[in-house]
Formats: sequence, structure tokens, C-alpha cells
Amino acid sequence: MKANKTTITEFKKAQELLIANENKNKLVVRICMTGCKAFGADEIRNTFLSEIKKHKLPELEIRETGCHGFCAKAPVLAIDPYNIFYQQVKPENVSQIIETTIKKGKVFENLTYFDTKSNKHIENSENVPFYKEQKKIVLRNCGFIDPTNINHFLIRGGYTAFIKVLTSMKSDEIIEQVKKSGLRGRGGAGFPTGKKWELAKNSSGKTKYLVCNGDEGDPGAFMDRAVLEGDPHSVLEGMLIAAWAIGAQVGYIYVRAEYPIAVRHIKLAINQAQELGLLGENIFGTGFNFNIHIKEGAGAFVCGEETALIASIEGKRGMPRPRPPFPAQKGIFGMPTNINNVETFANIAPIINNGGDWYAGIGTNTSKGTKVFSLAGKINNTGLVEVPMGITLRKIIFDIGGGITNNKEFKAVQMGGPSGGCVPKQHLDLSIDYESLASVGSIMGSGGMVVLDENTCMVDLARFFMHFCQDESCGKCTPCRIGTKRMLEILNRISEGDGKEEDISLLEEIGKTVKDTSLCGLGQTSPNPVLTTIRYFRDEYEAHIKDKKCPAGVCKKLINYSILADKCTGCTVCAKNCSANAISGEKKKSHTIDKSICTKCGTCFEVCKFKAVLIK
Repeated sequence: MKANKTTITEFKKAQELLIANENKNKLVVRICMTGCKAFGADEIRNTFLSEIKKHKLPELEIRETGCHGFCAKAPVLAIDPYNIFYQQVKPENVSQIIETTIKKGKVFENLTYFDTKSNKHIENSENVPFYKEQKKIVLRNCGFIDPTNINHFLIRGGYTAFIKVLTSMKSDEIIEQVKKSGLRGRGGAGFPTGKKWELAKNSSGKTKYLVCNGDEGDPGAFMDRAVLEGDPHSVLEGMLIAAWAIGAQVGYIYVRAEYPIAVRHIKLAINQAQELGLLGENIFGTGFNFNIHIKEGAGAFVCGEETALIASIEGKRGMPRPRPPFPAQKGIFGMPTNINNVETFANIAPIINNGGDWYAGIGTNTSKGTKVFSLAGKINNTGLVEVPMGITLRKIIFDIGGGITNNKEFKAVQMGGPSGGCVPKQHLDLSIDYESLASVGSIMGSGGMVVLDENTCMVDLARFFMHFCQDESCGKCTPCRIGTKRMLEILNRISEGDGKEEDISLLEEIGKTVKDTSLCGLGQTSPNPVLTTIRYFRDEYEAHIKDKKCPAGVCKKLINYSILADKCTGCTVCAKNCSANAISGEKKKSHTIDKSICTKCGTCFEVCKFKAVLIK
């Protein structure tokens, strides 16, 4: 579609022509060129381009897409129209793919997914267990389109929802559909989106602002980044619909500067939308003015909180302020401001096109639709998944996620980021929705899931996340500034063997005070990892304090390494890998560890094939 400042009718005809002229039988190799870059996707792409010239295959399209989701099998690619899914592809596999699949239409089985349960190779992605249970609404285009080509988005129905609201829906009707859908904010708080839009619409102000919060700072979380990288126009379309509904004239996308691909793709998408008349002044002659700017954040976790984010956009230090007034009444430069996160906006166009009742039919009574999660930690199938609300943790971790690495025992999952809670194995059949997670002391958050196995020390985990929250605290309010510091000091003391029996109750007391009295969401939720680990793993705290032992063998000051004489074969592998030279012994004879110089790095334990190294 050529750049134009045209009418709605002309735009629709041009889009219809694009769709009609699409060759659905065209040979296309869709390569993930975002996260898979770290695994050599660039080299694979270049090899494909070289092979195309060599074999004279100009009809073959090499499409650079966003994330396919299955990060554990990176680099991944798919071949259309066969919908063949190949995993862990190497440059040397490209010529085989050309000969076998591109030229003959056959499957190169060695690169397909092998399902250990059925003992079969699976060639199509929809049959791969990782994808089978998913329902993609937010991620509908990720992995399918080139995010830098607006025509790909238009061919898949992009901007039809925006045209629909411009031509046939009043603002109240739009808000009513969003309210009917039951969509709740996906940034963590879960506030009803339609209600939020209604408050902003009913607020009076010379200028109204709309903000997309892409300040994703949770360790192990990459949901928003993947959407901005792989389908930026879905976010722009959601913002346009929201702006039309609430009467906003100016939009901001607040994104971390640490996401260079996302920033580049958003900038390109904005320019493309402007060229087609979708953004700017007097859009399609309707009198609707809306422009979007990008604000690159410096990486402060607290700027994910909406009032701190507003301060950052205004050029001030990112610190939260008391509410009320809420941003809907007084936000950017004192004007009414509506803030939603990336995932929330990406849900809007499907809701408008299919209706609020359609979306409300997915999920549970109180938590509608789908949710995107990033699976990280001790899980086989790390990656990005989108599932219906109400699905159980067991299904995500063991069916989609493929279970725990190295056949270890599942211990818990940290949900909702550094200020989320640990959900233990007794709640594996818990329904994933806002209320169920709250009932066990956790939160939905933005969607991070860090899976923990039997070797995780829960005291050390709580200490890690408390260190993160304390370090990221802006320091404005006393409960968060001082409370998190004192909690961290206690956790450090416990993990070093200097804990006192009263420390557990003291942690609970301080944690509850911080939750009840902190100014913003960061402080109010920061004690969650500590409180939930005490709630479900109190015995580990007591072991650290009373027995001066770390049951998981993690806390260095509470453990010692030794070699079991009856299991040691004298292979010398441990000695060769010991950087401290703490291991001695003759070949084919039992070795010993000098505890006075052992640094407790754990290398000997990791390299020993005979399980002769004991951590106690």
C-alpha cells in the first residue's frame, strides 16, 4: 500500500486489494529475528539468502519475524504454506532444508520437535505440546508477520477495528464493549479497563493524554518486549481506539531504552502509520487528531508505577505521588491521562472486531480473556505463552512447560515479578486468575513466572528479590525506604548463619507494615516474596536459624563440600576444574577437599558424574 492521505473508503479498498492479492501458497520461511538473534539467527538468515541466489529461488521469501515463543528451542523457524516447525536450526542445516523442504515439500525430520510422551516427531507447530494448549489473541501476529512491514499487518486485518470505530461507533459504545469484555489491566493491578477509560473520558481538560506503559522491569519477564518487537502496530491500533474513545489528542509509549529492537520497530511503525494517514492531524478527514511520541526510560523499576512514569515523561525524577488525584483526573502536566500497558492495548482490536461478549466468553467469571506469561527458571520449555485465564499452574508448568529441568522436583513458582509471591507445589492445581492468586499470597503482576526446583533455597530467593526491591526503591516514603532495608539486613543475617529465632516474626511484622503503609505498588507488594516463603517454607527459615544449615545447599556460610570415598573413582575431573586448587588426590584413588581454602563455588558438584560430591 502506498503512502497517502486518503479517505476511509480509499483506505479500505486498498487494504482489500492487498488481502485479495496475497498468495497463500507462496513459499515463506519465517525466522525469529528478535530473541533468536542471540542464538545465531542472523547467520541462518544470511545463509538462506545465499542459498536462494545459489539455487535461483527468487520466489522464496525469507521473512524476519518477532518471537515465536518457544525460546528453549531457539533458533526457530517455520515454513509456509506447509506450517512446518523447525527448532534449534544451525547454518549448516539450511542447505538440507532447501533441498528437502523447499524443493521437494518434504519434512527434514531431524529438525522437528520430538515428543518424548508419544515417542514421535511433530512437524506442525499447532501439534507441539508447547503451542497446543495456547490461545493467541495478544500474540496473534507475533512470529507470523514482519513487524517492520505494515502491509503484513494490514493483510491480517490490522486497523480494521480502528476503521470500524471511526465509521460506526461512538465513544460510549466503544467503552461499553470494553467494559462488557471484562478486560482488566494487564500491567499488574488488574483494574477494569473499560472503567478506567470511562473515568478519563468524563474528566475535563484542555488536552487529554494516553500512555502505553512498556516499562517492563521484572526479572525474567519479556512479554511486553516481545509484542513491541513482533507486532508494534497492534499496540498502535489499540491506542488509536482508546484515544478516540476518551478524547485524547496526544499519546506516549514509555519503553525501556534497554529494548533497542522494540524502540526501533515502534519508531518505524509510527512513521508508517503517519504516512498512511492513520496518525496525525484530522485523521481521514474525521477531525480526529492523535499523535504518538516515544519516551525511552532509563531502566528504573519504579517507573512502572503510573504516577512515577508520568513524572518521568514530564522530565522529572521518576517518583510516585499520593493518589488521589488519580491520573484520569490529573496526570501529565496536570491534564487527564489514561495509562494502560502493552498487553492491554494489544487486546483492544480483537475485542472491537469480535465484540465484548466474545472476549468475556474466555477465562473465568472474574478474570476474562487470556494472559501472556514468560516461563523462566528451572523449566524445560522456557519461552512466551498465551493461555486462557483459569488454566492451572500444573498445565502450564508440566504440559506447556515440559516439566522441571534434569527431572528435579518442582518446589514453587515465583509469580508476578520481584514483588510477587511464591506459589508452592500444593497449589499446582490452582486456577490462574486474579482472585485465586491473591488467596495464596501472590499476584498476577505483568506475567512473569520463575519456576523453582528442589535445589532452590527459599531464604536465598527471598533475599534476592528483597535486594532487588530495596535497590529499586525510589526512597520517597519511609516504609519502603527503611522497611525493605531492614528486611534485607535480617535476610542477609539469616543466610549467613547469624539469624535469631525472633527474626521470622520480625520479618512478618515489618513486611505487613510495609505492605499497609507504602506509597506505591512497589513498596506495597515488595514483602510478598518474604511473606509467602515464610508462609509455605517456614521450616527452611528455622533450619537456617536453629540448625545453622541450608537444606538446599545454597547459602555458602552454612554448607560444606566433601567427597564420598566409596563413590569417588579418582577420575580427577573435579580437581582439574577447581579454581581454588582445594581438591587433592591420586588418580584412580579417592580425593579430598581442603575446606580451609574451598570457595564453595559448586563446580566440583556440577562436574562430578558419579555423585561423589556431597553438600552438607
